[in-house]
Amino acid sequence: MTRLAVAPGVVHWPGYLSADEQAALVADLREVARLAPFFQPRMPRTGKPFSVRMTNCGSLGWVSDEAGYRYQPLHPLTGEPWPPMPDVLSRAWQELAGYEHPPEACLVNFYEGTARMGLHQDRDEQDFEAPVLSLSLGDTAVFRIGGTQRGGKTVSLKLASGDALLFGGEARLAYHGIDRILAGSSALLPQGGRINLTLRRVTKPAG
Repeated sequence: MTRLAVAPGVVHWPGYLSADEQAALVADLREVARLAPFFQPRMPRTGKPFSVRMTNCGSLGWVSDEAGYRYQPLHPLTGEPWPPMPDVLSRAWQELAGYEHPPEACLVNFYEGTARMGLHQDRDEQDFEAPVLSLSLGDTAVFRIGGTQRGGKTVSLKLASGDALLFGGEARLAYHGIDRILAGSSALLPQGGRINLTLRRVTKPAG
């Protein structure tokens, strides 16, 4: 398994998931989406919709609307608990995260070919000791990560289907985003586009 150090605290595993594992995970995610349908989050205060659609699995899910960013145990539209994470996600965390406590949330973002994600920090969690681990499915994305302050130098890399990326330690609060999706670069998703799964520990472990 190839392990590439992108920057201090940032590690990239190209092709972490095999083609069969990717296809199986897509099937698992269809069941997740059946139980917890994709929804379009909105920006706090302005209510402007994101360009991505999202859902979650795990005990907690991340949502955004006019009331702000937050984690909650129930789907914002159905009012039902989020479905459990597929086993392959828990395995990835155990193999790659280097953190003994399990993830509580997996944010599932679907990017159409024109979708973007501006530079932002993942800072709605209580536990910054835990890293953020993401897995990519479908079309390749151009990912950009910088420092913990806006501005300054950034590093870009392509995240292809099956890749894993971790940022933690001094990069845990680094600004990061998706500049563009390379439409048609993968045949995994029949409708095209990209799915990104982001595993996060939200609360601080007891004791």
